[in-house]
Amino acid sequence: MPRLPHLVLSSALALTLAWPPACFADTATKPALSYSLTEGRNLNAFVREGAVAAHLLLRSGKDARILVAFPAGNSGVGLWLETQDDAQWTIDGGPRPITTTESRGRPLRGIVFDATLKADSAVPRQGVLSSIRVLRDYEALHTLPAQVEVSPTRTQDTLDWARDRLDGEPGYRLMVTVTRGRLADGVLRAGADGTIGLRVMALTGETPLTPLAGDQLLTAQAVAQPGARDALTFLSYREKLLAGSWRFDTYFGRDTLMSVMLLMPALQPDAVAAGLRSVLARLSPGGEVAHEEDIGEFAILDHLKTNGTLSDAPVYDYKMVDSDFLLAPVARAWLVDDARGRATARDFLAGPALTNPDGRSGLEAAAGAALVRNLRHVVAQAAPFAAAPEINTLVRLKPGVPVGEWRDSNTGLGGGVYPYDVNAILIPAALEATDALLRAKLLDPWLDATSRAELAKAADLAKVWRAKAPALFDVTVPAAEARRAVAAYAAKAGVPADTALASLPDGPVHFHALSLDAAGQPVPVLHSDEGFDLLFGHPAPQALDAAVDAASRPFPAGLMTGIGMLVANPAYAPAAVQDLFPRTAYHGTVVWSWQQALTAAGLARQRSRTDLPPATRDKLTRLQAALWQAITATRSVQSSELWSWDFHDGHYVVAPYGAAGGDADESNAAQLWSTVFLAVRPPKGAR
Repeated sequence: MPRLPHLVLSSALALTLAWPPACFADTATKPALSYSLTEGRNLNAFVREGAVAAHLLLRSGKDARILVAFPAGNSGVGLWLETQDDAQWTIDGGPRPITTTESRGRPLRGIVFDATLKADSAVPRQGVLSSIRVLRDYEALHTLPAQVEVSPTRTQDTLDWARDRLDGEPGYRLMVTVTRGRLADGVLRAGADGTIGLRVMALTGETPLTPLAGDQLLTAQAVAQPGARDALTFLSYREKLLAGSWRFDTYFGRDTLMSVMLLMPALQPDAVAAGLRSVLARLSPGGEVAHEEDIGEFAILDHLKTNGTLSDAPVYDYKMVDSDFLLAPVARAWLVDDARGRATARDFLAGPALTNPDGRSGLEAAAGAALVRNLRHVVAQAAPFAAAPEINTLVRLKPGVPVGEWRDSNTGLGGGVYPYDVNAILIPAALEATDALLRAKLLDPWLDATSRAELAKAADLAKVWRAKAPALFDVTVPAAEARRAVAAYAAKAGVPADTALASLPDGPVHFHALSLDAAGQPVPVLHSDEGFDLLFGHPAPQALDAAVDAASRPFPAGLMTGIGMLVANPAYAPAAVQDLFPRTAYHGTVVWSWQQALTAAGLARQRSRTDLPPATRDKLTRLQAALWQAITATRSVQSSELWSWDFHDGHYVVAPYGAAGGDADESNAAQLWSTVFLAVRPPKGAR
């Protein structure tokens, strides 16, 4: 594939960055959204004003970087530098929105900012201008497609990377000008004060999204949390809700559905509708929920591989299995259970699934027809197990795919292929929701005799799944073996064992396995996924007691620490499985904010029941209090995707995930489903 020509630069612009006033948004007033936060080595600044939305990330330390992510087209620009361990960024002021044009008069939008790097020198290693997916891959693998490689144009004090998108549409630009220090032999060198001053311009030509904000987004019921409100605002658009920034600045099905579900009490109806429509518009012909989308230049790269064309038609990924069973419960929660959604349900279902997805013209099929397509898929997937309830008829990960639910790193399920949350909780919840939607007669305009008969089976199928599936995941650890395992793992993890050992019962320890392996054997990792059952299910008191007991014990007997509820605890597993879940693993012994919110919302739901014995209610109340104590203690990182921990001076302390060189990945500073505490409230009397 031949390299496309670079944009022709204005020499005056390249040499001086002397912007005409019309290029900038009104700098006399603060942008509609502007905020910053620091996590470990990452300094983040977010700005949104009109058609400009950008997330600036400056990473300090060894191999520092400049990165700007744009929700428009899930695009971004970045510069990776070779620096020493003590290199340290500061932002001078904040990023300022800018709209300008390239040589052919087409608009480019982005930001300009001034920054200081405290370092003797910094060697530019690679500039990357493309899709965020390309930048993500470069960060992880240090490789990028040859088609998007571009070399900078250099003047006395400026490095300027610029190019069209691969199909010739407006592309991307990154200009770095030295304002203190010097650019010598391709190396940024400090001035007399030991710092390098830079002015940076970052631009994209991708089509901007339509913001949702303020009274369009949240109701007066939203909790007063400015940080979470800012993050949600940056991620919310009429076309879709973005999963997280910087790494996931586009649609993700599971993230959208769980966020809409947990935020629903505080979301405006238009925001709920935007989330649901974005999911319905991306269903496969067979009714599967799209996990992720490749758009913009990454879609072009996909088409170049598959058919040699420069098409930018979105490409959807359907490899996940859990999302297929999340749509129905969330649709039920809005269209049947919520009075606001119920009042407009028929109009919503009769309307298009999405108007102008990602800026494209045309209307999709009716939302109701799309929803029926998904519900028929749910019933079809559930039928084999209901007919013959055994391990080999459970829903498993798709062939050749090592992931399939929210723990979507390769080791997230511990090598298992039958996820507990999908089979024991989400499938019966989806079937029950299907039945509720059918009985509400909301689907009638899109049901023929065949589809009506199929969906009419949902209630009976759900009963079989509820009765038979959970027991296949039962794990029982004898008392003596449990004590040995907890003591050994405490030593391995570098945490005290005394409190954990004291919390163990006199008898065996019971919990549900994280998954089953290909042979049907349980992967004996304690986990946080019982939260789905608390939110979507109606567990028997004995099941609630077991789930609460297992989770509420202090780590490494259970999941609780002073900085949050861990999503996994492999203490009872063999050593080889334990090694898959360190606190440096993306789905290891770490805290995910949304999983705490899921459990908190589920506990509140279960405590509202009137059919539980006092002993069970007491257990729910104690876990609720402990969980909210940990949530409150870590409020400063609550909008982050996840965090890890260290143990110092007798207590756990938060370690920002991705801040350490050994972490397997990097946390997003703004994560959609970590904003859900805007609607998930502590119990009365809790601080």
